[in-house]
Amino acid sequence: MQAIPPVPDEHGRVRARPEAAQADRGYGFPWLLVALWLLLGGVPLIAPRGSAHGSGLGKTRYVVERTLAWFASFRRIRHCYERSWHSWQALNELAACVICANRLRKVRQRRPQAAPPGF
Repeated sequence: MQAIPPVPDEHGRVRARPEAAQADRGYGFPWLLVALWLLLGGVPLIAPRGSAHGSGLGKTRYVVERTLAWFASFRRIRHCYERSWHSWQALNELAACVICANRLRKVRQRRPQAAPPGF
């Protein structure tokens, strides 16, 4: 948590630490929850081990899992064939561009087109 660099939020303020931490139930050890609570200054969003499902964390975690699955569909990223990390980084950035272009195309197709003036 201390290795995370400061990141500006949507209003431009730089945050030195994240507001929350999300993880699987496998990380819900009591000692880890207390350590994260002390580091974050708030309650971490990690369900305790052995607790019942239905915490609602899947709504935001789904976005991360879905995006990682999209990246995994690129075979050269999933199985690293590259000899240098520069090539691998370039392939990741290219995959991110392809993913964003596909998302934009789908969003534009769903949006109704405005009628041209004069109609």
